[in-house]
Amino acid sequence: MKKCLFILLLLIALAITATYWGYTKINTFINQPIQKSEQLLTIERGTTSKKLATLLEQKKILTDAQLLPYLLKLQPQLNKIKAGTYSLEGIENVNQLLTLFNSGKEVQFQVQFIEGKTFNEWRKDLEKAPHLQQTLMGKRDQDIFQLLVLPDYAKPKDKKQKLNYEWQNLDGWLYADTYSYTPNSTDLELLKRAANRLVKTLEQAWQQRDKDLPLKTPYEMLILASIVEKETGIAAERPRVASVFINRLNKGMKLQTDPTVIYGMGDNYNGNIRKKDLETATAYNTYVIDGLPPTPIAMVTESAIQAVAHPEKTDFLYFVADGTGGHKFTKNLADHNRAVKEYLRWYRNQK
Repeated sequence: MKKCLFILLLLIALAITATYWGYTKINTFINQPIQKSEQLLTIERGTTSKKLATLLEQKKILTDAQLLPYLLKLQPQLNKIKAGTYSLEGIENVNQLLTLFNSGKEVQFQVQFIEGKTFNEWRKDLEKAPHLQQTLMGKRDQDIFQLLVLPDYAKPKDKKQKLNYEWQNLDGWLYADTYSYTPNSTDLELLKRAANRLVKTLEQAWQQRDKDLPLKTPYEMLILASIVEKETGIAAERPRVASVFINRLNKGMKLQTDPTVIYGMGDNYNGNIRKKDLETATAYNTYVIDGLPPTPIAMVTESAIQAVAHPEKTDFLYFVADGTGGHKFTKNLADHNRAVKEYLRWYRNQK
């Protein structure tokens, strides 16, 4: 009887010792430093604790992860691991690693779409974006236009100008901003976000616009906003620049804005506009055509859209650079010519 009791007590002691030893090992494991040979780690959907342990060893994040399944059983609050791609930057030990996997906070990357640029320029930035699935490679701009499902008014219906240009044009239809995305997002998903934001901003501005504008559709507002965007980078000046174009449209005057000429020249533009260029008919040469060009000429900011929706009330019909980054505005051609001479005099003195 005493012998049996001794054996029982021995077994209990051994069990307690083993449990304590195991608890100590696991407690040590949870604070074990990670190796961080991989800065990014992707956990697939359906990854079990055993598969996760194998993954961490394969990626050399942990030299030995055999205790991980036992740890997750003892601490089930750490076993709500979410699929995704995670950055290990700033992660020092197993506890922090598991806390990250439970949070679901995937690593974020960014791509910046700059206002005043064209879609062709944006597309190059998009193709260089890290960890972004490229699903649009080889597709024409017109194909991408259709995939974005833009409003019906995005395609002009007035084709009386029988000149060579693409009606389905993505310039202007994407909101200029910095966009964050997670790995394995697609380029199309990102463009849809930019397009939806632009359309929402444009339609809201259209509903709240000044009612006496000589613009028939939100699309015309977008076209004019793209011209304002290219004419000045000073946000405070945009409503005044917009007023010049609004006044010209009201008077039936040609817009005569250089950025549209440059856009119409395409690859033929080499940094200079010659008299010949101003006289050459293109769909975008506002020294030749009446009214607005057929499409926007650049990506726009909300500031430019609002400037067109609510332009300053002025009598200005002309403006020219003043040499300080802004513009001098005038009401008649004689004053404008004097302002141009002043600018040219300033410009020559800078050489």
